[in-house]
Amino acid sequence: MPDNLTSAPRLVKGIGLVAAVAFMVSNAIGTGVFLKARVMICNVGTPEMVLLVYVVAGLFTLIGALIYAELSTMMPHSGGPYNYIGAAYGRVWAFLYGWMETVIDYGAGVAALAIVFVIFFNDLLGGTLSSGESTLLTVLTLVLVTALNLASVRFNGSLATVLAGLKVALLIGIAACAFFLGDGSWANYASSSAGGSCEGVPESARLGVTGFGAAMIAALWSYSGAAGVIMFAGEVRNPARTLPRALTCSVLILIGLYVLINAAYFYALSPVAIASIPESGSVASAVIARVIGAGATTLMAAGLMLCSFGSLHCSMLAGPRVAYAMARDKFFPSVFAKISRKSRSPVFAVLLLGVLAIAFTLSGTFDILTDMVVFSFLLFDILAISAIFVLRKRIPAKPGSFRVWGYPFLPVLYLLVAVFLTLNILWALPGRSLAGLGLITLGLPVYMYYARGRPPSQLKDWLENDR
Repeated sequence: MPDNLTSAPRLVKGIGLVAAVAFMVSNAIGTGVFLKARVMICNVGTPEMVLLVYVVAGLFTLIGALIYAELSTMMPHSGGPYNYIGAAYGRVWAFLYGWMETVIDYGAGVAALAIVFVIFFNDLLGGTLSSGESTLLTVLTLVLVTALNLASVRFNGSLATVLAGLKVALLIGIAACAFFLGDGSWANYASSSAGGSCEGVPESARLGVTGFGAAMIAALWSYSGAAGVIMFAGEVRNPARTLPRALTCSVLILIGLYVLINAAYFYALSPVAIASIPESGSVASAVIARVIGAGATTLMAAGLMLCSFGSLHCSMLAGPRVAYAMARDKFFPSVFAKISRKSRSPVFAVLLLGVLAIAFTLSGTFDILTDMVVFSFLLFDILAISAIFVLRKRIPAKPGSFRVWGYPFLPVLYLLVAVFLTLNILWALPGRSLAGLGLITLGLPVYMYYARGRPPSQLKDWLENDR
């Protein structure tokens, strides 16, 4: 879309296959896999059902990743679904998606990750931080991560690769300790969570179809970020080849790791014991304390800090690309489209996300923020995925372009599941869902301000390479 920024510095294609996979694995392995087993066993009742939920959520994520692979190779631009939704349904829906991603998905999501990072740090210190000190440290953590993401995409890609390797090693190490060093039992799989305290888990989100849906939401938080590379598809080398491979590999790696680590949790501890872990506690830490001893919890807290920091770093890397894309199209202040001549990063968009995340740290707890994020994301995920039916008819296939397998059945299946999950979380957690809807609605006046007097967008506007 032509504008007065064409002579400004541009984003560079600095991400290859390994860095893309590492980014998505590092982005996804953050907090959910260490915390959400407690909520999920309360949701579905038995260990086998928790593992089933992780497999189903993983396959759901894989189908979505394959669909996004086709869409992102059609339109390899920064901002990901912002472009697909705009090309298929028009600017207002693209703007609301970008608003949701910037303000809720990344703003609240990054805040949730920073909150948990400080929780783990407090565990490392033996729980000595006061509430005020924890809040201050959360803000300082966000300042540090924001500063890191002002560096080049190559530097941050290399950092994500290192962090991803350390995270995978940590997960495998926890599972090995649980299976080989403790006195766990497979008999735990024959019992249920009945009798567990299930602190903070509403009765409306326990057992049955509603409980399964609520557990899916929890599992999807663990997979959140598994397709994050589409946000900066314009910075990926050879996107038609790299994106489908990276998306598929990252999700398959995550499914294997998540099933392994959750199987280890329930081998080491009974469902009742896991369901009775405090809301702010970590299942992984409880397992290590049982297997090795309380002294090992310090080491475990350090590992959990590493994982949450890695996801925090990756989210701060991907999120600003949405605000950047909106500003490039003159639907956000133009300052957010400015690229640093030195690092080639959208510096002001990075700073915006840092400020939003700091604001959200004062507004809610981890589970409240993550449920609001997943619900809001699902609404626009439905819109983005459905865009494939429109864009396949409007955009001719290029030689060598990727096409999702099983079309149209897999996209239809994905959409049916996504609609069910969205309605389920609205039913089970109406307050958190409506809070997300309220924040999305606040974007309408902003859109009306920037859209005044402008003609409708055309498909060609969204297909231009120089975005």
